Amino acid sequence: MKRTLAIGDIHGCLTALQTLLDLVQPEANDQLITLGDYVDRGPDSRETLELLIALYDQGRLIPLRGNHDEMMLYSRHDWHERSMWLRFGGVETLASYGHRATDEHYDHVPERHWKFLAEDLRNHYETETHLFVHAVADPDQPLSEQDTATLLWNRLTKPIRHYSGKRLICGHTRQDSGLPLDLGPTVCIDTAIYEPYGWLTCLDVNSGHFWQANQRGETRIGSLEHLDWQTE
Repeated sequence: MKRTLAIGDIHGCLTALQTLLDLVQPEANDQLITLGDYVDRGPDSRETLELLIALYDQGRLIPLRGNHDEMMLYSRHDWHERSMWLRFGGVETLASYGHRATDEHYDHVPERHWKFLAEDLRNHYETETHLFVHAVADPDQPLSEQDTATLLWNRLTKPIRHYSGKRLICGHTRQDSGLPLDLGPTVCIDTAIYEPYGWLTCLDVNSGHFWQANQRGETRIGSLEHLDWQTE
């Protein structure tokens, strides 16, 4: 049976991502959607992008763009953007490529990675029943007509009831509880993976079942209906 699986903000936490994929076991007919923020803060941004690019090139991944992915892309040639990026996790990302924060050129970053960030990521995705964005969305506009700042940067402060009637799945707004935030018409699955207490979440958007993994290789499962879990 085909599943629609959404993975929240990864932030260079490769151990958690690999553990989560091993737990969920996405199949060829599953729809796998990542909600952005693949880089920064965690230790393995380069390796995380390598894994996601491999899945994308196999036709197994729909990758959305996060604000951290945008910052990395813009920092390549823009010194103003670079100074902001370095304050919000860019130092860790550069280290994963063997760069220092003071390096003028990012020659160690493969061109395939820049292409992934610039061309392969998308700002939104939509199915018959769900909307997927990194941050939030204007409830009164189609996704195709929304500005990038809203989709990538704005914080979730209340339930978003999109005029389409579709449920919105998002990340970006960190849930320090380590659990998804279910607001009914809106579900946030950024569960703070880069924090010592954090988890990386994969949500089956149709069933409400979710799986989680952390950087210690621990796993747990739960459901939006009960928002409880069991440790595996």
